Amino acid sequence: MRLLEISGVSAAYGDLKVLHDVSLHVDEGEIVSLVGSNGAGKTMLLRIISGLVPVTEGQITLGGKNLLKVRPYERVSVGLSHIPQGRGTLAKLTVKENLILGAYSLKSSQQREENIERAYGMFPKLRERKNQIAGSLSGGEQQMLAIARALMCDPKIIAMDEPSLGLAPIVVENVFEIIQRVSSERKIAILIVEQNLVQSLSIAHRGYVLENGRIVREGEAKALLEDKDIRSAYLGI
Repeated sequence: MRLLEISGVSAAYGDLKVLHDVSLHVDEGEIVSLVGSNGAGKTMLLRIISGLVPVTEGQITLGGKNLLKVRPYERVSVGLSHIPQGRGTLAKLTVKENLILGAYSLKSSQQREENIERAYGMFPKLRERKNQIAGSLSGGEQQMLAIARALMCDPKIIAMDEPSLGLAPIVVENVFEIIQRVSSERKIAILIVEQNLVQSLSIAHRGYVLENGRIVREGEAKALLEDKDIRSAYLGI
């Protein structure tokens, strides 16, 4: 069943048009990768979904609800979590304090302690470091914390911006395994924006390729990963 649907979205920074008639969808419990080179407009699309950038044309619905009529700070209440580029952890607060702030909505605050325990169960390292300042964690641990914090509000979908950014290859592999596990165990849809085409498409069900603000390819993730033109353009092979 369709969960997130983006239809004919265009957007601009001032007079510079960045997205052109973008349409994509994410089904319930599905992992979808949006890949493309730097500057293609991937981050802008996630910022639009979160309400941080306005659209000039198009519609976005989440669970059938018109997301463009929902205020940015209320979108978590309709099931959206956003992990921004750079992870967005609050560096001067502890791990536990970060998790507490992830449950700021009325509904999730009522289940806060239960969800913290659930997060520790999924990420045992965070329990070990619950009183540690988040800024002192390794890059991989900060990404775990960002995912755990996003789960604190019991989302229907998590939008992730470049989860591999700045991480060593072995850590990247672990992070993508975690993303896959979160989706399968919690039945949460995930929209991943990535430059790391191989890793993101390897765990996804479907994918879209964004070039110069336009969707130029879409399909099953495996088929996109094996596409000769895509491999030549993005992997140089």
